[in-house]
Amino acid sequence: MMGLPIVIIITMFPSIMFPSPTRLINNRLISIQQWLVQLTSKQMLSIHNQKGQTWALMLMSLILFIGSTNLLGLLPHSFTPTTQLSLNLGMAIPLWAGTVITGFRHKTKASLAHFLPQGTPLPLIPMLIIIETISLFIQPMALAVRLTANITAGHLLIHLIGGATLALMNISTITAMVTFTILVLLTILEFAVALIQAYVFTLLVSLYLHDNT
Repeated sequence: MMGLPIVIIITMFPSIMFPSPTRLINNRLISIQQWLVQLTSKQMLSIHNQKGQTWALMLMSLILFIGSTNLLGLLPHSFTPTTQLSLNLGMAIPLWAGTVITGFRHKTKASLAHFLPQGTPLPLIPMLIIIETISLFIQPMALAVRLTANITAGHLLIHLIGGATLALMNISTITAMVTFTILVLLTILEFAVALIQAYVFTLLVSLYLHDNT
């Protein structure tokens, strides 16, 4: 815009949707937002000990960022950053690495014990260690690919059904109305998916943290 990069403004825009309360009595919108944040944080942090609860601000910031960017991506002529695997890996890898490093630092024996289940036969020990190591390193990839695939698939379906509705307008009005109804229902579903995927991503990071604290 006017020769200036607006990527910083675009990245900061979701945070503008969640203003900090400055009044003694808040309006309805901020009250609902605070109630949802408190409900989510209470449910997500109930399984954590005191060390795990220090990640509360990080986890709530993560779910708000992913949820708001997913919702903003459903607006017409907009772009959804979470459809890019690079962004999702950029979120998943540091958070996963932070939980793993925390586990090795504070619970070294318990973290190493995950690589070898108790009572494993001696010949299977090398194979099991390799399998558990691979499964550990797959965790951030699974986080990122799950979010990317779900958001991309939903947007692709909306695009295809929308194009089919426009093409059918001149051929059969009844068929076009049926596909338009499907499009409306799919859009409502995508609003739910946008919030659910943000919750699932954050919940899995929270569970990884729980296993390492």
